Amino acid sequence: MPTYEYVCKKCGESLEVLQSFSDKPLKRHKGCGGALQKVFHARGIVFKGSGFYATDKKGSSGSGKASSPPPKKSEPKAKAASSGSKD
Repeated sequence: MPTYEYVCKKCGESLEVLQSFSDKPLKRHKGCGGALQKVFHARGIVFKGSGFYATDKKGSSGSGKASSPPPKKSEPKAKAASSGSKD
């Protein structure tokens, strides 16, 4: 069951409550009778496993290692345009 944080709008007290997903949110603070407001926090996202990044190998065997880029094609060497004679 997740833990939710509420703050009382009247007295400012913060409280954490263990609630099920199906439970209705709390509305009144038992201490002073003020209205409660649910507090939302920014959470980071953690991706685990392979396949989340462009550098990951698709269809890997679970190694989790990034694949190396394909080898570059060699360019044909340009012919030297020297006439061989000097004036």
